[in-house]
Amino acid sequence: MSERRLSVPAIRSSKRSNGDEPLVMVTAYDEPSARFVDAAGVDMILVGDSVGNTVLGFNDTLHVTIEMMVHHTAAVARAQPDALIIGDLPWMSYHVSSTQAVESAAMLIRAGAQAVKLEGGSNRAEAVHAIVDAEIPVMGHIGLTPQSVNAMGGYRVQGKSIEAAEEVRAGARALEEAGCFGLVLEGVPEALGAAVTAERSIPTIGIGAGPRTDGQVLVFHDILGLGNRTPAKFVRVYADIGSQITTALQEFCGDVRAGTFPGEDESYATSEKLSEHLEHE
Repeated sequence: MSERRLSVPAIRSSKRSNGDEPLVMVTAYDEPSARFVDAAGVDMILVGDSVGNTVLGFNDTLHVTIEMMVHHTAAVARAQPDALIIGDLPWMSYHVSSTQAVESAAMLIRAGAQAVKLEGGSNRAEAVHAIVDAEIPVMGHIGLTPQSVNAMGGYRVQGKSIEAAEEVRAGARALEEAGCFGLVLEGVPEALGAAVTAERSIPTIGIGAGPRTDGQVLVFHDILGLGNRTPAKFVRVYADIGSQITTALQEFCGDVRAGTFPGEDESYATSEKLSEHLEHE
């Protein structure tokens, strides 16, 4: 095991208020992306249900099934990363019963995850408790929860009113009490992100929750400019890899049509004897 790898207990105790460095989490959905993300030195790889938006072409995450998540989690695990792999439980894989929640979580663990993530606050405490009781680590996700897009009326910042902020705080408390080792805090005002972080003994991983959380997470495709949508306000694009990919492919198309690919360097040599044979056939 690499010295860089953090265990679930180590992540659970990691708080900036204790002097710890901020935690870094990035999504990955296959072996190549997991390999690149791990080489960058992240602490956690999230196999997110955002695969629906970023890879599979859906408009939301609601079309993602547990079978899809197992497939992508297994692909990430084949990279054998040092980073902790967290598999996302998709919509309707943990909503029906505690038994269903545990069975779904077990599927992701068998696929190669070391922990799972689910969305929701106080209403998911029972599911979290059941999964944790089965000795599967759980990360919570509160605030803007994409699986609730229809109930929320779109992807809107959450916790903007006093009542809504108190609901987010209560959800964070319930999830910690149920056994979560960390919380993703998405799409909330900066001050609320800071308040939840200060109140909870488990780390908060922010995405659109301001700079005072215990860590940050972004989507692989957003960081690299690979998306086909306008990035959210909380995204910082670090490279425009998408345009570089298009340029490279355009050059390939041009070389093929111009007859300059493949060249001698991309072709296998032919022996003199074989050449003579083929020429006299």
